Order: sequence, then C-alpha cells, then structure tokens
Amino acid sequence: MRGLLRLFGWKVVGELPEHDKCVMIFAPHTSNWDFVLMLMTRFCYKMDVAYLGKHTLFKPPFGWFFRWVGGIPVERSSKKNVVKQVVQEIAQRDKVQLALAPEGTRSKKPYWKSGFYHIAVQAKVPIVFTYLDTKTKTLGIGDFIQPTGDIESDMDKIRDFYKDKLGIKPELASDIQIEVKR
Repeated sequence: MRGLLRLFGWKVVGELPEHDKCVMIFAPHTSNWDFVLMLMTRFCYKMDVAYLGKHTLFKPPFGWFFRWVGGIPVERSSKKNVVKQVVQEIAQRDKVQLALAPEGTRSKKPYWKSGFYHIAVQAKVPIVFTYLDTKTKTLGIGDFIQPTGDIESDMDKIRDFYKDKLGIKPELASDIQIEVKR
C-alpha cells in the first residue's frame, strides 16, 4: 500500500499508538478522498480501526464493505446517547482504535463536533492525532493527549498540532474549535 501511495507522491509517517484503546481524530476532512486515503493508511499500519460513519453508507450495495473495514453506523440526526453508546462499546472491547473526523462533515463549519472529546474523556482514553496534509503530501500519525476535561486547554494543544495541515479542499476546512456551551 505504501508503494501505491508513493506512486501518487504521498508518504506515510509516524508510529502506531501504543495504546490498547484510543480515539484517533483524522483531520482535516474536506473531501470524499479523505476516506480512501485514511483507509490506505490503515492498511499501511495494519491497524484494526473502528470508525463511526453516516448510517446511509451501510445500506446495500456497499454496506458490507463499510462494516468490513471497521464501520459502525450512526444516525447523525439522532444525537440520543451516541456518546454513551460509543463509550460502552469501547469499555466492552479489549482493544479499539476509534477513528473519527472531528468536523463530522466535509463542509466548512465554524466548529468541530465535540463528540470525539466527550467520548475520550468518558472512556478515559487518549486522543491520537492523525492527519492528511496536501501541502507536504503526507498522511500520518502524530502526537496524542490524555484529555484532562479542560476542553479549552486541550483544544489549544489540538489546534496547535493541526493549524498548518491542509486538506484536499482547504477552503472547506472547519475552524479548529469546539463550541463551549456555558
């Protein structure tokens, strides 16, 4: 897989996380091609990654494929207990690397969705930074944080890591912040 990526000018960098359980955020998410590149990266590292996907992806004829590559269907319009359900799923597994696109969409939004953060805090697992950067044609696994529960401080660290990463369609990149409801 690395050879195929190299053929198209991409390189894969970074080390696999040593955590049995973690939330891996993948950003920036601006194109359908992000999923293809993320999937290729997954195969480069031989990771057994789970991810949440829009429930409509899991319908025939391709639903079997999305499940085979680790997909867990989520109805995004129904926010009822999604975080709680995912935290329970993590608790039931011996190992799980849950990959999420924190933007939750390929469209530009003023905020990232906060679910990834709340899942990591409640499941007591680290957040691993994975990325795509078209400026350097790099796919990678970067640093990680153990979330403290201080969302503003933790987001400063996340923002610092992702601030210079460019997606396939940079104009669609969402602002790297979470709406903090007071």
